[in-house]
Order: sequence, then C-alpha cells, then structure tokens
Amino acid sequence: MSKRRPNWFGQLPLTRRILAVNLLTIVLLAFGVLYLDAFRNQLSEERLTLIHREAEMTASVLAMTPAPARDSVLLSLAKSTGSRIRLYGSDGSLRSDSWKATGPTYTLRDPTTQKWNKDAARALDRGFNALVGAKPLDDFIEPAEDKLQSWSEGTYARQTGQAVTKVRNAPDLTPVFSAAAPVGEETVLLTTNDREFTRTIRSQRTSLAIAMAIAVVLSVLLSLFLARTIVRPLRRIALAAHRVRLGRAREVKVPRLPSRTDEIGQLARSVSDMSQSLRQRMDNIEHFAADVTHELKNPLASLRSALDGLDRVEDPKLKLQLLAVAKDDVVRLDRLIGDISEAARTDAELARAKFEPVDLGPVIEQLVSSWEHRREKGDAHLAFARPRRATAVVLGDANRLVRAIDNIIDNAISFSPPGGLVEIAAARVGDEVRIRIDDEGPGVPEEAREAIFNRFHSIRPEEEHFGRHSGLGLAIARAIVEGHDGEIDVQDRDDAPSGARFTITLPATEAA
Repeated sequence: MSKRRPNWFGQLPLTRRILAVNLLTIVLLAFGVLYLDAFRNQLSEERLTLIHREAEMTASVLAMTPAPARDSVLLSLAKSTGSRIRLYGSDGSLRSDSWKATGPTYTLRDPTTQKWNKDAARALDRGFNALVGAKPLDDFIEPAEDKLQSWSEGTYARQTGQAVTKVRNAPDLTPVFSAAAPVGEETVLLTTNDREFTRTIRSQRTSLAIAMAIAVVLSVLLSLFLARTIVRPLRRIALAAHRVRLGRAREVKVPRLPSRTDEIGQLARSVSDMSQSLRQRMDNIEHFAADVTHELKNPLASLRSALDGLDRVEDPKLKLQLLAVAKDDVVRLDRLIGDISEAARTDAELARAKFEPVDLGPVIEQLVSSWEHRREKGDAHLAFARPRRATAVVLGDANRLVRAIDNIIDNAISFSPPGGLVEIAAARVGDEVRIRIDDEGPGVPEEAREAIFNRFHSIRPEEEHFGRHSGLGLAIARAIVEGHDGEIDVQDRDDAPSGARFTITLPATEAA
C-alpha cells in the first residue's frame, strides 16, 4: 500500500494562500516595471556618456585643427560617429554643419504617417512613464534660426567651459541625445536620434510582457487550484450539513478532512463533531421521551384502576385502600413530573449559567443542616467533615451543584440501614476538589455502576415507600457534574464491610 503524500498546501492557512496567489502577479509586475525602468535609465546614462565623450573628443580634435581644415575634419568625425555636428562661432552664429556635406544622418519621423502599432507602442511608452513617475522630457524642435542661443546645453557649455549633455523627445517619442562642448571661443554641438535605444527598450518590454502573460496564466491556474481546494471541501461539508438538516439518514458522515490543518480542516472537524453531538442529543431526547411515556403509564394505569374500583366497591375499608393507592399515585406523578422537568432543563440552564467561584465547604454544611432539620431522612445520621475555608473552591453554579450533591445524599439515605451513617467529606487534592459521600448500604454491584446513572433506573430498596424516587436523581446529578467539567463515579467502600462510595471530582479554582 502506497504511503499518502503529505498535503503541504493544505497545511497553510487560507489567508496566506489567498494572499500569496493575489500578490504573485502584483509582485511580478512590480519587479518587471522596476527592472525595465532601471534598464532604461542605465541605457540612457550609457548613451549620454557616449555622446559626452564624442563631444569632448570632437572639441579636442577641432581645437588642434587649423581653421581652413576644420570643415573636412568635422565631416570625417560626423561620418564616424553618425551624429550631426554643428560648430558655432563666438557670436553664436552657425559656422559649420556636417549635414551640408553628408546629408541627414537621421530622420525625425512624423507619427501621423506611421502605422497603428507605432501609436500603440507610444501609448505604452506614455503609460510606463506615468507608472514609474518618469520626469517628462522636452520636445526636440529644430530652431527656426539655428544659433547657439537656441540650444540650452550650448549656452551652459560656453558658460561652464565643460561638455554638457541633454536628452529630448522626438515627435515619435524616440530620444534625441545632444552634447555641447567649448572649442576655444567657439562651441561644438552634436545631436543624434537614437532609434535603436527605443527599439531595445521596447524589445525588453515585449519580453517582460510575455513573462507577465505567463505569470497571469500561472496566477489564474493557481487561483483555480486554490478555489478547488476551498470550494470542493466546502461543498462536501455543505451537502453533509444539508443531509443532517433533512434528517432522512440516520447516520450522516460529515468529512473530517484529517490531512488539512487549515481553517477548512478545522471547520470540517467542528461540523463533524457538531453533527455527532446533535445526533447524540437527538437520540437522548428520543430515549428520554420513550422513557417518560413508559414511566407515566404505570402510575396513570394504577390511578385509573383505583378510581374505576371506587365506583364498584361498597366496602368502606376497601374504598379507603383504593383512595390511599390513588393518593400515592398522585404523589408519584407529581414527583415524577417535577423530576422530569428538572432533568429536561438541566442542560439548557447549565449552558446559560454564569459560573462563579463557589466554596463547597459552607454550601455542603448548609445542605446537611437542611437534611437534619427539615427533611425526611428516617433514622439515618449525617456526618460532614468540613474542609478549611476557601480550600474546596470550584467554578460553577451554586444552586446546580447543591442539587447534584443533594440527589446523591438522598440516594445514600434511601439505601442506608436503620441507624446507618452517611459520611460526607470535601477536600482539595492538587488541582481538583473531591467530594466523597459514603453510606452503609449494600453497595452497588460492579455491573450496575454505570446503569444507575441512567434515567429512570428503577432498582430501589424493597422497603422504600412507593413513589418516593423517580429514578432521575443520579442522572440529574451526573448531568450537572459533567456540565461543570467534572466526573462522578461509584465504588465499594474500602473502609467498611459494606456500603457505596460516590466520588464527585471537580476542577479547583481560587477563591474570589
């Protein structure tokens, strides 16, 4: 059998997965934009550096060349560099222009005569410049009167005595690089429309666009995969929840998705646990309803029989007996209905109860005093080993805890022999508070120690008065104790020949 591969993607929280998928395209786009901007800036710097050197070299050559030979030298330099070289005199007038001998070495193209794809490329150029916040360039326009004062870089070069560069945009958004350098009292100006620069940038942009398209496709595939990992299990959980709601199937298996530790896995296990708890509660309600019906039928049948007999019986003594039976049945029904009501609302009241620190010492002491003075306990005796104050403190509902302990004491008294002693003790043991209730009765058989906590458990002492117990007391006690995150069990006493020992264990807390 092959081992199941670990679902590492299912271990990541959904927030991280969604964030990663959404950021993927954005990060790649940002990386591409930054790369292209850095590449363009670096290439522009290289072009400016190159024309700067050409201007310095041209100025040096012209400075060493006699005036009659400058035109031929200027023509040779223009052919070798491909730039348009102009020489301006000390008054700023144009003295030499390489284009007069070589003709134009570059052409400024009119964008209105170009195809639509060039317009699209220029639109992308403008969008990219706006995206990176590039500083707008001046438009390159040939002056109507060609003189040095028409070129800002020429004026700066004459003022500073150093070569000055500048870049402008041609009408079709291709760059025009220019550089001016002083030649004694004169100034040389080089200009070139570097269309190769634009082609290189657009080629890089095309490559990045392809990469971005691949990234978008990848992001879409990842998004679909992410949606699949989210939607499919949610659909399974929703379908199972729908079946639970319809209640047509007795057992509805909600997928628990044990391989996933993300939010969906937690949701699946929570819904599964909830459905199991709901199913168990529904089963308990059905069983409880069936038990209530069964328990109510017996006293009602007895009561009907007694009342029917009253109409037919003439013997006064027999009538008195039938009336006594009817009264006992009424008492039994009253007690039974009260206990049923108590059992039915125990869980709901515990769910709404506000737990507070409860010191069980004085609470149990007051309960024992109530049994001694106001309750029917026969000739049984109660003894309580009261703990030190604020040592047996638990977090809970005092009234509910009193009801649980009272039910167990009531059970212990009912099984105690004549003159028997019921011992009660409470103490803190580590992080727990343990309440022990011992009686001197016959004890509880091992096979019945779990059954006695079931509702309507009917094994009672033979001499007990009819209708005194409904069989719900211990079931209510267990529900209350478990509602306080505690446990209750029963064992035989180890310090007496016979008797049962009920132990309630509750989490301890500090006194308020």
